[in-house]
Amino acid sequence: MTRYGMSTLDRIELLNALAPELRNELSSQCSWLRFAANELVVDYDDTSSDVYFVLSGQVRVLYRAVNGKELILGELGAGSLFGEIAALDERPRSANVTTLAPCEMCLMPAATFVGLLDRAPELKAHLLRLLAGRIRDLNARLAEYGFLQARHRLYAELLRLSRPRKGHDGQRLISPPPFQHDLANRVGTRREVVSRELTTLARQGLVERTRGALVLVDPGELNRRISAALDS
Repeated sequence: MTRYGMSTLDRIELLNALAPELRNELSSQCSWLRFAANELVVDYDDTSSDVYFVLSGQVRVLYRAVNGKELILGELGAGSLFGEIAALDERPRSANVTTLAPCEMCLMPAATFVGLLDRAPELKAHLLRLLAGRIRDLNARLAEYGFLQARHRLYAELLRLSRPRKGHDGQRLISPPPFQHDLANRVGTRREVVSRELTTLARQGLVERTRGALVLVDPGELNRRISAALDS
């Protein structure tokens, strides 16, 4: 991590609606940081409470258990923020955040962030929607862990990571293709389980590896299998 000279909050789209005078005031209270790829930003149980705005690059958020096992919660790119939970409840960090690529970030002290919420109702409303979305996502994952076997959790994660494939109606793709150990950490299983299941899906014609992507040939069938597992 390196610090660089004061920048401007104009680069943070979320804060563009603030009055210029307020943005200038806040800028003087923030720090501007650059991180290399694969660099730890915050760790689980850290007592820091600053809020980070991602200006460029991408970070990964994961939970690390006491026994060392990790569960990937997701990735955040430019325009995202993280660290708001510790700023709001003044408790230690609930997750680990590591850069996947070189990143630029704006670090806002917790007191500044909390005070800003009172001065900018539109920002507070955005934060509430953001937290509601994260709760919904965590609820869905919790249900998957409670009701689905590892292979069905894998199907659900593949669908979440995918996007429509242009020119191929009904198909979806993941690009770049995910690493098997990352998929395992996302769904709470071993890499060997993921490897075996992807091989089975390929043999059944449900997934296909192409240059630079993993293609879901029949997403509907994956959804049907998940539904059948929930109904059984």
